[in-house]
Amino acid sequence: MNLEGKHIGFGLTGSHCTYEAVAPQIQSLMDAGAKVTPFVTFTVKNTTTRFGKGEDWIRKVEELTGTEVVDSIVKAEPFGPTIPLDCMVIAPLTGNSISKFANAMTDSPVLMAAKATMRNLNPVVLGISTNDGLGLNGVNIMRLMSAKNIYFIPYGQDSPQNKPNSLVAQMDLLKETVEAALDGLQLQPVLRIY
Repeated sequence: MNLEGKHIGFGLTGSHCTYEAVAPQIQSLMDAGAKVTPFVTFTVKNTTTRFGKGEDWIRKVEELTGTEVVDSIVKAEPFGPTIPLDCMVIAPLTGNSISKFANAMTDSPVLMAAKATMRNLNPVVLGISTNDGLGLNGVNIMRLMSAKNIYFIPYGQDSPQNKPNSLVAQMDLLKETVEAALDGLQLQPVLRIY
């Protein structure tokens, strides 16, 4: 699938340690000719961690995409009926947002854009990053994996000895996953060994 001229939403949730791995993937989509509109959760916008300040990440993403971040549910709502996205990516997708998305909750701009994209029957690509993927959130991941028009960036255990329930997407496969999803295909194999 050629990404030239495709409008891709890119949602970031609060897995702060994953942002460095995601930024080059945003660039790869743009280098392939896609227009990228960034969406952030309130956590991304308002939290300072050892991985940086929310405001600094917002600025970086805006500079990268040349587009103001969508940071409210009201701003995200038009991306369904009025400004449809060809594909919505959420990377990183935290366990908290996995749980909400799998249970049809819409409490952030990122989830609003994802649900609006699904309503238009367009693909949603998920790049999970959760310490609870093989714990209580496993059922939510499987619920999303069985849903129509939802695709996963291949993932695996990033630290089985130290964090046995942790699952993280191989972010370097993001662009390839988006291309496959736009063709209605799940990039295989989904489960990878780090």
